[in-house]
Amino acid sequence: MMPAFRTLRTRALKGALPLAFMAAHPLAGAHAQPVTLHVRPSAADPRITEADSAHLVKYTPGKDAAPLLLFLPGTNGFPREMEFHDTALDLGYRVISLAYITRVAVAAVCTGERLAADPDCAAHFRQQRIYGDAPTRVIDDQPQDAIVSRLTTLLRYLVRSDTAGHWEQYLDDDKPRWNRIAVAGQSQGGGMAEFIGQRELVARVISFSGGWDYSAPGKIANWYSSKGVTPPDRWFATYHVEEPTAGAMAEICNALGIPRAHQFALREPVRAGKTAHAEGLNNTVYRNIWITMLGFTPPASGRTAPGPD
Repeated sequence: MMPAFRTLRTRALKGALPLAFMAAHPLAGAHAQPVTLHVRPSAADPRITEADSAHLVKYTPGKDAAPLLLFLPGTNGFPREMEFHDTALDLGYRVISLAYITRVAVAAVCTGERLAADPDCAAHFRQQRIYGDAPTRVIDDQPQDAIVSRLTTLLRYLVRSDTAGHWEQYLDDDKPRWNRIAVAGQSQGGGMAEFIGQRELVARVISFSGGWDYSAPGKIANWYSSKGVTPPDRWFATYHVEEPTAGAMAEICNALGIPRAHQFALREPVRAGKTAHAEGLNNTVYRNIWITMLGFTPPASGRTAPGPD
């Protein structure tokens, strides 16, 4: 059985410059070994019984002013090691891949008669899964299972259990300090990142093929057009042109107000045995796009420089 809290020393950090908004905090400990922590949600909050696979936490000691990247997996997904996380770590982020209830997709719930009766079904689904307080319950997620609750209890746990990590910097009055947190996700998780970005002032929104919610057949959900809190220049999204819902995702990007230069319609051939839906997140041919979305200028000659944020 996996312990509730486990520390591993993993790969060495490659040299990289800090994010532009961290320019006053030079990269410290460039050769320090990153720390990887696995924390079961029930260890941080004993009320949790569902989706109790471990949260994945990665950071480099000595980088106390690092921004935090919160990553949300897609439907039926769970935290796992991936190259995107390591790229973010190398660029100066800390990373939390959050375990939350991912079973059943929005599109599987908000369809047919239910969608006809409640055009805002998708927004209610996401409100319940993220905040635990939807006015109409379309899924059975309990408040303690909500993404924000799980993130908050994890950060509190890390404050107590990993004092050297200075995790209190990501809390404000015992709530997530969103302006220090970039929110990313894939598929259902990408849609969750978008929904959070509309309601919280986050450091960055990064969506990989982030779902396709509808308010009626053929009509994208109303919530996409709501005025968001996070400024448009902090939003980024990818989707592959071979995805069956590529057209809907392009429409969604525009409804969200994502600048055209921050929308990436991917066109590289889909790898054998893989799906177009997962290529943006998992295919390292797109690493330079990851670097751009994370706030850096891709390297021209093997060197990564901060972007203009």
